[in-house]
Amino acid sequence: MDIGIIGPGRLGRSLGFLFDDVGHRVILVGPGDSQSELGDCDVVLLTVPDDSIETVAGQLSTRGVVLHCSGATDVEPLRPHHPAGSMHPLMTFPGPDISIPNLKGVHAAVAGDPKALTMARDLAKILGMIPTIVEGDRRLYHASAVMAGNFATVIFAQAATILEKAEIKPSLAREMLAPLAKQSISNATANPRDSLTGPVARGDTAIINAHRSALQEAGLADLLTLYDNLSHWARELKNSA
Repeated sequence: MDIGIIGPGRLGRSLGFLFDDVGHRVILVGPGDSQSELGDCDVVLLTVPDDSIETVAGQLSTRGVVLHCSGATDVEPLRPHHPAGSMHPLMTFPGPDISIPNLKGVHAAVAGDPKALTMARDLAKILGMIPTIVEGDRRLYHASAVMAGNFATVIFAQAATILEKAEIKPSLAREMLAPLAKQSISNATANPRDSLTGPVARGDTAIINAHRSALQEAGLADLLTLYDNLSHWARELKNSA
């Protein structure tokens, strides 16, 4: 299959590598590059920022299926093309320079008219993903993805910052916290409420207050606010039905 990709960012380059690795011809196009070869592609993927999808689609000439890879945007910006749809891998892509994710078992949100939907499903399966139709609000779907992916990264980074204040080197702090973070996510997959541990789950007010004092004394007032907010939601989770 000939697969065109417009947008050589982290996602575009990663998908290009993955499709090439399983034997497909990939044409990666960036700003200012000729799009002449895209006309005969079986499918063209747009891995550009959401606010550029409509403009890029309007400039594209191809006989193939056109899919964008945004999680938050519906297929309306692609309407000049038919068939048109979307395929959004529910995974983080830090870029080939850092790592290429293993997509086996990863869900991919797919949408579009019948031919585009078939193509989106096929592409997802080629990379080992599970194609899933998200019928609800795509903005909520993507907000959920951001919380599970981006915000988990932010919380991990801030946890490492706190550990550094306890005189642990940054690289060692991340190394120490990684197994805990991975196991916590694994536990939460089965049952978030029942897997919750720590002082909030135990109702250990003395330890919580000790944490709060230490954060304040370390000059981490912003992280104290984060700690308090997350503690609130931990209590809500523990007390949920």
